[in-house]
Amino acid sequence: MTKPRRLTMLIAALVAVAALAAFVSACGEDDDGGTASGEQAESAESAPRESQQDIVVLAQGERNLSTLVKAVGAAKLVDTLKGEGPFTVFSPTNQAFAALGSQQLSELLQPENRDQLSGILTYHVVPGELTADRLEDGQKLETVQGETLTVSVSGGEVKVNDATVVQPDVDASNGVVHVIDGVLTPSA
Repeated sequence: MTKPRRLTMLIAALVAVAALAAFVSACGEDDDGGTASGEQAESAESAPRESQQDIVVLAQGERNLSTLVKAVGAAKLVDTLKGEGPFTVFSPTNQAFAALGSQQLSELLQPENRDQLSGILTYHVVPGELTADRLEDGQKLETVQGETLTVSVSGGEVKVNDATVVQPDVDASNGVVHVIDGVLTPSA
């Protein structure tokens, strides 16, 4: 990938993560719990918008995403997710973050670990808009972070890497959110 393209994707990812962070920060404190890059961008431009709320505003309305909202704030990515997009965001629930363990989560939220946290969060963001009906078994999705996610579809269940989509297609004015039951971690 060329440096200008990687920089553009990183900026887009940061915008997406910031929007997601704002979305999550409004959620409250409830602790309960082949690469399609070109295809994604093309479909996103032609997709109709049902929601007038951006990803951040939507996340703020979901109580089960409050930990994600905190993480997006700690990574200073809130403004990113309010960007034009479109973005596909795989949003881990509070329970998914709790599974990391309180010590690991606490360490990730520390200012000195902001780069690591940002890398994890941008690994949950894909440029373009992919609704659940466009996700296919074996599909590879390039993330804003730069690595790929693998989609698996079986018996109506959609997974991204090892996380299951528990709430698909939450429509936003700048993309779509799929709520997942796990935190995705990049290899780097």
